[in-house]
Amino acid sequence: MAEIGFEDFLKVDIRVGTVTRSEPYPEARKPAIKLWVDFGSEIGEKKSSAQITDHYTPEALIGRQVLAVVNFPPRQIGKFLSEVLVLGAADDANGIVLLRPDHPVPDGARMH
Repeated sequence: MAEIGFEDFLKVDIRVGTVTRSEPYPEARKPAIKLWVDFGSEIGEKKSSAQITDHYTPEALIGRQVLAVVNFPPRQIGKFLSEVLVLGAADDANGIVLLRPDHPVPDGARMH
C-alpha cells in the first residue's frame, strides 16, 4: 500500500450529495447505473456512472445520500460524461456497496 501525506489527502474533495435521478446504463462495458447527484448550491448537480447494479436498482437510489469525490476531472464513460466518483466498497462477492452518512446531512457537506 502506497503512503500519502495528510496534505495530499486534504486535496481530495469528498462531499455528500442526494441522488435526484438515475437510469440504467446498458451501453456501458460493465453493468452500470447513471446517477445525477445534487451537491447543494456551491457545487450543483453532477453526473456519475457507477457499477453498482449488484445491490441497487435505479428506482431505489432516488433520494439516497451518497459520498463522492467531486474534484477529479470528468471522465468519458462510453457516451456518458461522468463528473464525480461515487464511493463504495466491495462486499465478499465483489458487489459494490455505496458509502453514505448514517444520518442525513446537508447536500454539499464535506467529509472531515
